[in-house]
Order: sequence, then C-alpha cells, then structure tokens
Amino acid sequence: MTVEQKAKALFAGAALLSFLMSVYLWFKVSKDYGLFVGIWVPSILSLGSLMLSGRGDRS
Repeated sequence: MTVEQKAKALFAGAALLSFLMSVYLWFKVSKDYGLFVGIWVPSILSLGSLMLSGRGDRS
C-alpha cells in the first residue's frame, strides 16, 4: 500500500467515522449535535482532496 493510498484511506475513514457519529447523535442524543457533526463529512473530504491534489506534480 502506497503512502497516497494510506492517506486516502485515512481521510475516507475519518469521513465515515464522522458520518456514523452524526447518525448516532441524531437518533440518540440531539438532532442539533448530529447535524453539527454531519457537516464535518464534506469538510473532511474536501481537506483530503486538497491535501492530495498536488501529489505527483513534483519532479
């Protein structure tokens, strides 16, 4: 597994964990908390895309 694949898996795992936590919070704790954590998912994926977009361009 390359470093880039590990980084992609890390960001995808973080987004999945955030999604699952938001679903738990939505149904078990508070809908407001679930919504707040749920909006982290696109932010995590965007950060991952930004961090990985420049890889491979360096010579």
